[in-house]
Amino acid sequence: MDFTNALFRWHKNHQRLFVWKNTKDPYAIWVSEIILQQTRVQQGERYYTKFLDTFPTVHHLARAKEDQVLKVWQGLGYYSRARNMYKTAKNIVTEHKGSFPDSVEKLQQLHGIGPYTAAAIGSFAFDLPVAALEANGYRLLARFFGIEEPIHTSAAKKKCHSLAEHLLPKGESARFNQALMDFGSLICSPTPRCCSCPLSKDCTAFKENKTHVLPVREAKKHVKDRYFHYFVFLNQSYTVIRRRKNNDIWKGLYEFPLIETKKSVTYKQLCRTDAFEYLLTHIWGMTLPPTLPSHTYAMQPHKLSHQTIHAVFYQIPWLSTTVLSKEEYIQTTVYELPEYAVSKLIENYLCFFPNFVGL
Repeated sequence: MDFTNALFRWHKNHQRLFVWKNTKDPYAIWVSEIILQQTRVQQGERYYTKFLDTFPTVHHLARAKEDQVLKVWQGLGYYSRARNMYKTAKNIVTEHKGSFPDSVEKLQQLHGIGPYTAAAIGSFAFDLPVAALEANGYRLLARFFGIEEPIHTSAAKKKCHSLAEHLLPKGESARFNQALMDFGSLICSPTPRCCSCPLSKDCTAFKENKTHVLPVREAKKHVKDRYFHYFVFLNQSYTVIRRRKNNDIWKGLYEFPLIETKKSVTYKQLCRTDAFEYLLTHIWGMTLPPTLPSHTYAMQPHKLSHQTIHAVFYQIPWLSTTVLSKEEYIQTTVYELPEYAVSKLIENYLCFFPNFVGL
């Protein structure tokens, strides 16, 4: 079987249609590829449109403020990627005269652009003869050619790239790469549709009844449990937030004052901690804690890739409207909270927030 021609025949009538497929603009392609690393395609279209409406060119992105970029990115997660995009946009404008490099090697020198993203931009924007392999392509090639090494290892990826480069038709890298992605998504999916597959008669996994084990995956990493206790200080509509500055999840995003514990604890146990005393003296303005929060809301566990956040929000009456530690905390109002870039966890809480404060 001619793998590539069979793939093209299928793709002619079954390709997926997305808004970013009709452009050769490297900036738009770059935006789409980074967003698709964050979310599913269906949700990605909405974020892609919103991002380009706000920052239509690399110049617009470079001129923006980081907070603006994080706000538009809100809900996608992995905010370091948004910050990397912001840095890269500035670099392209200042060091490359506003134009994306037209070689894979130079693209990879840009902050936050790895081998796959560089290959995708090179192929889709500049028609470079390179294979752009992501999860769908790796899965298809691993099954068809019977690659036994764990798919995330360098050995497996090297084999897949070698095969893809061999199959790549001259002058049609963009068509080939897109066909691999579409076929892997629609036919050779995690639960494959082998009965509809035009490649099945020559597929190693199908012939050897291994579609359920290929591609081989390594054991999942341990998921860490973290316990976040947020304090929503309120005086009428006034409240207090802070910006996360450490090299942890959600760096640069805003949140309510936080105490993290190693295990689940009660409010009374929190009251006996040094961290709680710090919040009281620097925000609440007193050294004696209130007997109980006026409202307590325990969120559903918030699952990230390698950690689960167990969050509880405590609404605390605030006796002042002046933040005592202005370097760390920001005084604002509940009406202004939507203007700040926050994590999905905080965003979910704010959906319920008006019910608690009587707005």
